[in-house]
Amino acid sequence: MRNRHILVLVLAVGLLIAVAPLFAHHANAVFDTERRVTVKGTVVAWLWANPHCLLRFDVTDDKGEVAHWVGETQAPINMIGNGWRSDSFKSGDEVTVTLEPLRNGKPGGSMLSVVFADGKVLNTRSSGIYKPDASKPDERKPEEDPK
Repeated sequence: MRNRHILVLVLAVGLLIAVAPLFAHHANAVFDTERRVTVKGTVVAWLWANPHCLLRFDVTDDKGEVAHWVGETQAPINMIGNGWRSDSFKSGDEVTVTLEPLRNGKPGGSMLSVVFADGKVLNTRSSGIYKPDASKPDERKPEEDPK
């Protein structure tokens, strides 16, 4: 009887180990982190929700064709410290979005910054880490804490 309990325990642990990757959070493999794309568009919807916030916006090209973009950020709790809120966007807002595009070429990506028509800027990363007008993240070292 004792051997049976041990066998069941070993099988259960083995099963948990085997399915653990199914519960892991997905990586950023879908984004081309070596590229930056900046597009101007009009906000359609702002979804402030877990596990990621999503900004839907429409971009009109030179030919008048509209592409429906989706920009992704982190979870709301991670965005609050950078000034993002559930009411940061409203439908019709004109925005310039800089993002790391999707590798598959579809209109979307991981947002780095949003600049509003009035010049207000929201960054997805800590202040000073990303400049919306730069082609690469700012690689300066943060100032040392004067202790």
